[in-house]
Amino acid sequence: MIGIIDYGMGNLSSVQKSVERQNAECRLITKPEEVLASDKLILPGVGAFENAITFLRRSNLVEAMLEKIKSGTPFLGICLGMQMLFERSFENGEFEGLGLLKGEVVRFNFTKEQIAMAGEKLSIPHIGWNQITVEQPDHPFWKGIIPGTFFYFVHSYHLVSEAKADIASRTFYGYEFCSAITRENIVATQFHPEKSQGAGLKLLENFIHRM
Repeated sequence: MIGIIDYGMGNLSSVQKSVERQNAECRLITKPEEVLASDKLILPGVGAFENAITFLRRSNLVEAMLEKIKSGTPFLGICLGMQMLFERSFENGEFEGLGLLKGEVVRFNFTKEQIAMAGEKLSIPHIGWNQITVEQPDHPFWKGIIPGTFFYFVHSYHLVSEAKADIASRTFYGYEFCSAITRENIVATQFHPEKSQGAGLKLLENFIHRM
């Protein structure tokens, strides 16, 4: 059973429906014991970092999540669910994340030169379809994904990580940023697979059936 962690915000129904399209059993979970009973975990996300991480801690979900991830349970983080895996976020302040991976989450900050080179308005948030460059094409998460595929993004903040081995894909928006990571049983995307039509469903299929 795939547990989709419900922390009171995010596009949970679209994630759930996309997983169910892969003929996978899933349910929304809100309790530590439900986290521990799941075979795989998905942490989706749309919303504010502070509110999300506070909810997870107050609901006693963090300890159960960390236990499952460290035990090797396959884990998928989406958008905010990816950002919370890291050490800290600077979204409307400075807040500690789960600290599973090294890195921090910062707001897009474009120079005048980058704006001029873009030839178009670089709006924040970054909303819409954008290409990814896959850094780990042999990873099972990327099976069947054609180079240069477009995925759907909605975010104002992005990951900065010096752990290059964890970076699974990059995307250019004014400058290059990390748009996906992998480490052992963890995969996470800044973009939204559940909103990315066929390519996104393929990624969910790979997570469900190949990890």
